[in-house]
Amino acid sequence: MKKNIKYILVSLLLLVTISAQSQVLISLLLGNKLNSDKIEFGMEGGANFSHITNMYTGKYMTDWNLGFYFIFHVKGPWYANTGVLVKAKTGTGNLVHQDLVAIGSQFADTTMGPGSYTQKVNTFIVPIMMRYMFDNRFYLEGGIQASLRYKSWVEYKYKDKERNILLKEFNKNKMNPIDVGPTAGFGYHFPKRTGMTLGFKYYYGLVNAYKGMPGTKNSVFYVKANIPIGAGEKAQKKRAEAAKKKAAKKAAKQQNKN
Repeated sequence: MKKNIKYILVSLLLLVTISAQSQVLISLLLGNKLNSDKIEFGMEGGANFSHITNMYTGKYMTDWNLGFYFIFHVKGPWYANTGVLVKAKTGTGNLVHQDLVAIGSQFADTTMGPGSYTQKVNTFIVPIMMRYMFDNRFYLEGGIQASLRYKSWVEYKYKDKERNILLKEFNKNKMNPIDVGPTAGFGYHFPKRTGMTLGFKYYYGLVNAYKGMPGTKNSVFYVKANIPIGAGEKAQKKRAEAAKKKAAKKAAKQQNKN
């Protein structure tokens, strides 16, 4: 039963994330139609600082992410926030020999000399959060986040004046494909609905990153920027004109009926 539930969750996340990649391009073209008084749509991007707990290394890995978001106005100061980070890379940095042994890496049996080892994981990330907007345009948000891992590897990197070495050992089969956990953050929405948002959030996974290794949880800090698409003054004017024409047609029909 547990395996069936696992396969169902993987399938659902896979369907969402595969369609999300094609929807990014479509959304860029239709952004002016997706934005309204109740919905804000746009691109989300930024940096993430990730670490897998219960490892000998304590160093965070830094990378970037990119995707799109939706913010729905629920009522008063309350908003619902979701979307998909289509390009997101997490993991942990500066693996030491004990880490390589623990995760069963072949690098543990070789002597590569100086350099660094990093666990990198490509994921699709889907947050579902509630946001409370204060009168001064600062906000607090919290909810859950689900991640689907589709590629992972241990990377060895070394560079000097004479050599530039980069080796990868793929280890997707040693990692759990799905992660779910709580996430929370805060930020600021710049004046006007068309303004961008700058924010910060933290995520802690509840599923072990590595199979058979208890306590290896994903810990990620995000610095993000949300930029509305199709919500500028021209787009708003275009929507206002369309709404005016629609109202005029409706009034004319009503007049004809009378």
